Amino acid sequence: MFTGIIETLGEITKLEKDGTNLHITVRSTLTQELKIDQSVAHNGVCLTVVSLDGDTYTVTAIEETLQKTSLENLSVGDKTNLERAMILGSRLDGHIVQGHVDQTGICTSVEEKDGSWFFSFEYDSATNNPTIEKGSITIDGTSLTVVNSGKNMFSVAIIPYTYEHTRFNSYKVGTIVNLEFDVIGKYVAKLMSIS
Repeated sequence: MFTGIIETLGEITKLEKDGTNLHITVRSTLTQELKIDQSVAHNGVCLTVVSLDGDTYTVTAIEETLQKTSLENLSVGDKTNLERAMILGSRLDGHIVQGHVDQTGICTSVEEKDGSWFFSFEYDSATNNPTIEKGSITIDGTSLTVVNSGKNMFSVAIIPYTYEHTRFNSYKVGTIVNLEFDVIGKYVAKLMSIS
């Protein structure tokens, strides 16, 4: 479980294919605090630490993960949003994030407005994932509030701190992102479709 509050950015230092798996090596200030078998969210994707080496660590993404996320688009030198699993008993500052990406979306507009930024995204509506105005959405692991919602599209507003400390400052029209829809909304939508 995660909160969607990004701790830091990591840098991809190595990508290695192994059959259908992808080993991803990341340089991060968090590395010294990690241990093997620990879960870390990378752009919202929960992956397990499999090795540690100095200031880098490696995680492995399997084929299903690569098909459902934007991880296969990573390049050496790219930045990745990082969050360690939440600690029971501390504040839940974002919302409940599982680290299980539902699907990808694509950035359709970026607008700077009086010191903040508005980003719009589209996604395939065939999966019936809902967004609700003022509800929660996770984009590349970042917990956000939906400001506009329509069929297969939504917008979010980004404050300067989030813009500066996450991957949002690199997004442009056409950027592919990982989306995890609000877990409570998904359960409600599922129950409504069964009724």
